[in-house]
Amino acid sequence: MNATQNKIIVAPLNWGLGHATRCVPIINALLENNFTPIIASDGNAFTFLRKEFPNLEYLEIPTYAISYHRNLKLGFIFQLPRIIKAVRKEHQIINNFILKNKEVVGLISDNRFGVRSNLIPSVYITHQVNVLSGSTTFFTSYFHQKIIKKFDECWIPDTTNSTFSGKLSLTPKNINTNFIGVLSRFKKQELPKNIAVLVIISGPEPNRTLLENKLLSAFKNDIRNIVFVLGKVEAVQKKWISGNITFYNYVLSEELQNLVNSSEIVICRSGYSSIMDLAVLGKKVFFIPTKNQDEQEYLAEFLEQKKLAPFSKTEDFSKEEILKTANYKGLKTAETKLNSKLFSLFEGKRKL
Repeated sequence: MNATQNKIIVAPLNWGLGHATRCVPIINALLENNFTPIIASDGNAFTFLRKEFPNLEYLEIPTYAISYHRNLKLGFIFQLPRIIKAVRKEHQIINNFILKNKEVVGLISDNRFGVRSNLIPSVYITHQVNVLSGSTTFFTSYFHQKIIKKFDECWIPDTTNSTFSGKLSLTPKNINTNFIGVLSRFKKQELPKNIAVLVIISGPEPNRTLLENKLLSAFKNDIRNIVFVLGKVEAVQKKWISGNITFYNYVLSEELQNLVNSSEIVICRSGYSSIMDLAVLGKKVFFIPTKNQDEQEYLAEFLEQKKLAPFSKTEDFSKEEILKTANYKGLKTAETKLNSKLFSLFEGKRKL
């Protein structure tokens, strides 16, 4: 195909940074296979990817504006009308963009329901075919699978035996799925382990700040070298030192890769993108799942049962807890090299 006629829209959900970060290896693979990615998102995900790939084309689409609620199920119900409105609007924007830009030959949506089209092949990325929500899991999974079926393919970032996602990625036969391997923007490097504990804080407010305060209190008098990455994507990157702790408001991929490779132990949320990154880097990790977020709580329990990593609730954490990591295997997997055949879906003609 001509280089001007093979553009692919890549659209991650803006919910934390996990959806954006796991799109980094996909964007790089597209570039390696002579496609030109166009990034479509909003908020921090949009800002992060613009910093990672400043030379690409960008399309800002409506925010779902999903806010944290103590009761996630009830909160989601209250926010549903606004989310549906945003989904319809993004679907309209995407279709209008495709109609005006004939060189766009495909769509890759990471959990954005409206980023699909009948005009070109559309792919949906998720590890969470089954959406855990307690007593309503059947219904949330049913509706998510109904959305997935509207896409041509569903790419699941895990091994074929669901090594890291467990029951989240168990898939009914009537969904066209492709297990594409563990996605990570990182590469393992043998660096001096000069960071005793690397703390990576992420997630929606107010839980992000609650976790930050809890961990600051736990490590403020520690004599070891501690590093905090606060997960605040701001206009300017900042670094400062207070006592034994080095702080970053945020770091981009290359710098975070170096920090993780230089650390003895990582403390972070049990978000799926973090799990994949740490597995590729072969790390010892201690998880603190976001409270009332069923997916993270399940993943933390699942990995603990496999004796890969321990976890605790935010309120139960003390720095002595991380000593438990010595009794766990740690996360480990081979790096996935995305096969060029994965993108063959986009090499046909536009549907219309």
